[in-house]
Amino acid sequence: MITIRYSEWDGTQRVQLSADQMFEKLAEHLSRTDDLQQAMDTLMRQGVEGQEGDDRNLKGLDDLVRELREEMRKRFREFNLKDSLNEIQERLEQILQQERGTLAERRQQNPSLEEKENFLKHLPQRMSEQMEKLARYEFEDAEAQRAFDELMQEFSDVRSVEDFQRRYKDLFNGPQSLDFEQTKELMQEMQQLQQMEQNLLSGKLDNIDMDQLQQLMGQGALQDFENLQQMQSMLQDAGFLITKEGRLALSPKGVRRIGQLALKDIYANLLRDKNGAHAADHRGIAEIKPDQTRAYQYGDPMHLDLVGTLKKSLLRRIGVPIQMGPEDFTIFDTDHSTTSSTVLLLDMSWSMSWEGRFAAAKKVALALESLIRTRYPRDYFSVVGFFTRAVELKIKDLPEASWNMGDPFTNLQDGIRLASDLLHKHPSHNQNIIVVTDGQPTAYFSRGRLYCEWPLSFGGISMRAAQETLREVERATQRRITINTFMLDDSPSLRAFVDKMTQLNRGRAFYTRPNNLGEYLLVDYVAHKKKKV
Repeated sequence: MITIRYSEWDGTQRVQLSADQMFEKLAEHLSRTDDLQQAMDTLMRQGVEGQEGDDRNLKGLDDLVRELREEMRKRFREFNLKDSLNEIQERLEQILQQERGTLAERRQQNPSLEEKENFLKHLPQRMSEQMEKLARYEFEDAEAQRAFDELMQEFSDVRSVEDFQRRYKDLFNGPQSLDFEQTKELMQEMQQLQQMEQNLLSGKLDNIDMDQLQQLMGQGALQDFENLQQMQSMLQDAGFLITKEGRLALSPKGVRRIGQLALKDIYANLLRDKNGAHAADHRGIAEIKPDQTRAYQYGDPMHLDLVGTLKKSLLRRIGVPIQMGPEDFTIFDTDHSTTSSTVLLLDMSWSMSWEGRFAAAKKVALALESLIRTRYPRDYFSVVGFFTRAVELKIKDLPEASWNMGDPFTNLQDGIRLASDLLHKHPSHNQNIIVVTDGQPTAYFSRGRLYCEWPLSFGGISMRAAQETLREVERATQRRITINTFMLDDSPSLRAFVDKMTQLNRGRAFYTRPNNLGEYLLVDYVAHKKKKV
């Protein structure tokens, strides 16, 4: 049984976001970095805003810092420190006046007291310095001595208030004047707010005193802070994150969800509204479309819509037995899909860090993997990264993969070789390599040895690397592998090299930008995945 409890709205309640909404924002931050902890820190700093029309949100540390600073500014606008030391000043003046009177009475009997009178005449202006000098002074008046000893118990506070007043006097310009005790309370509050600000800015959340936070900033701020503290544990409880070898890591569920989010962001409209068409030489398994029916025509596969067929027969003639003719047959429409094996070749050279190229390419890889896994599960898909050499990238590691600063060369030849070997192990009628790159090759293997060469000039090509890569393209072509290239740079040298690739392989080449790479690549993949019959 579900129990729902209602309470009066007092402005302090907060509507919490779901773990899925928080993870969606974390995935967005992760797309801009290769470090999950850094993405988590960014999420903590920025919080999560509800979508348009949704007032649910989770305030971040930056929001709390802004609110905290507003609390400090509120005090600046409300109070002033003009009279903070007046009370202490009056007490000290009374003590000095009493002492001077006693000295004047006794000076005729004791002329040496004139030295004490001169001492009192030349006291410093600052009150704490006066008290410090008077602490070494022997009062003639016993009552004045007792009063001064009592006043000296406030010495450390007097010095602190003086420093506080000198430092902040111009900032506190409100209408309400504070006395000495009120100023001490204000000092404590400001110190607590400043320390809290430092802890929030440095991420030292464990150092935040919850009672103090509630007292200074209210119940709403306390609730927001508690929600922030629970953010990571909520994502872990939901199964998106795990702790592995002492560090935060994505769970398999988290990796899958990132792919789904990337796919939704890039390609949701096409998946919902368009099926596309794929010109294929080999038909695969027919996929029935239960939401689309049509009249049977001779030669069609008999995927009979029994309900629709009976309706047409009964509309033509009501009675038992039902008389059914060929014209009554209604069938479900079908798509004939082709099984494909695809390897996405992802350039991981240093230049891919520019203009958000690698982040866009990584997002496309995750989206494409999610698309194939959920919609075309019979297809094979893998990702190969290439820099000075090529490596296969596991999908679980892809969200945190990054361009390679230490290996600045581009070994497309090794990438095509590794991709061809993977496709050979997973044969199908349609084998494809998709290349995402922003530069021509500058490295290659020959007889098992790695060679790296800089271009002949700025923007030029590396002749031997280009030749060896084209030879690898020829070998892939002989294996009936189609290579489609998506270029993230339009330099003449890259275009010339890719043109030679397409001539040899009869694949296609596209020039695009990081912000529309996903649309180009996924639309092309799906548009050539199916042929409607």
